[in-house]
Amino acid sequence: MDAIGHALSIAGSMTWEVTWALILGFTLSAVVQAVVRRSTVVRLLGDDRPGTLAMSAGLGAASSSCSYAAVALARSLFRKGADFTAAMAFEIASTNMVIELGVILALLMGWQFTAAEFAGGPIMIVVLAVLFRIFLREHLLRQAREQAERGVAGSMEGHAAMDMSVQGEGGFARRLLSRDGFTSVSHIFVMEWAAILRDLVAGLLIAGAIAAWVPDDFWQTFFMADHPLAAKLIGPLVGPLVAIATFVCSIGNVPLAVVLWKGGISFGGVIAFIYADLLILPILNIYRKYYGPRMAALLLFTFFAAMAVAGYVVEFVFGGLGLVPDQADAKIPEEGVTWNYTTWLNISFLLLAAALLVRFWRTGGPAMLRIMGGSPDHADHEHHDTHRHDGHRH
Repeated sequence: MDAIGHALSIAGSMTWEVTWALILGFTLSAVVQAVVRRSTVVRLLGDDRPGTLAMSAGLGAASSSCSYAAVALARSLFRKGADFTAAMAFEIASTNMVIELGVILALLMGWQFTAAEFAGGPIMIVVLAVLFRIFLREHLLRQAREQAERGVAGSMEGHAAMDMSVQGEGGFARRLLSRDGFTSVSHIFVMEWAAILRDLVAGLLIAGAIAAWVPDDFWQTFFMADHPLAAKLIGPLVGPLVAIATFVCSIGNVPLAVVLWKGGISFGGVIAFIYADLLILPILNIYRKYYGPRMAALLLFTFFAAMAVAGYVVEFVFGGLGLVPDQADAKIPEEGVTWNYTTWLNISFLLLAAALLVRFWRTGGPAMLRIMGGSPDHADHEHHDTHRHDGHRH
């Protein structure tokens, strides 16, 4: 019982450290999604030119999503006419280049990891685009589009299909500050939480258990921590493999990244591990459903290669600049609740979350929540019906 209590204590301490950052990140993401219409996103992602890919990354970073929802949203964009490479760039950015991830990395691991995460994301997208130019043939892309058009369900289909942006006339501020704007933000905020909560809780519990029960000696041997050069060379290759095996994705894999960093994985290995939330086994199976087995295999190969290359680049660039923090200083949060700035921030942002939750509950939100996991076409139809019946336009 003491071992279980220790694991839960670590998980609880990590949760307390990052609560305000999660609420802040999802609120900002909801604000952006409330005023940026899905049709606008599709129109901007029509090809794979460098400028378009940069736009894809920016829009993806602003449209924060859990890994499952990001994968479903990328297929939705592809079905509506977006370029496949641009859709994949959007998918990468919406899980790995988002505000809440950066803040949580800074809180739990240090600002260097936040900088490396945002520096490595564009590198990964560039490498992926080059690999697609080399290996993605027209007949394979055509087969993937035919499979995508079948609308086979994966996960979070309803969430990805709903365009909850505020419709009507007016600029950014006018639409956002309207009653419909407040409603839209509350709906997106709660549904983003609903999409990510399972993985976040799983990640915190797994990280707490591993931190409490697995000795550091095991990880140091596994990651060859006593051989610095070897550790740097294998880290970006081993990191994604660990991620694939853990089944934890989205922000839920950051607590485990803390444990791995303390255990001895290289700096670049940590970054590659975090990127690999898009290659866990359930998502690989979703790629198979969405685009067919051959495209799923290509995505596994190209994503893995892009993650590894990004990991190597940040490893040696940040190492050369002296920006890699000392691994001996790595700590796993175990303090729990104390009266400090974290507590005051958590109280403030929990009040904001409560206000958004009340608005969500009073404006037809629960009905939308029930169709989050439905088919994309059915969910979009039900979304419009729900808001027409409730008297709200989004």
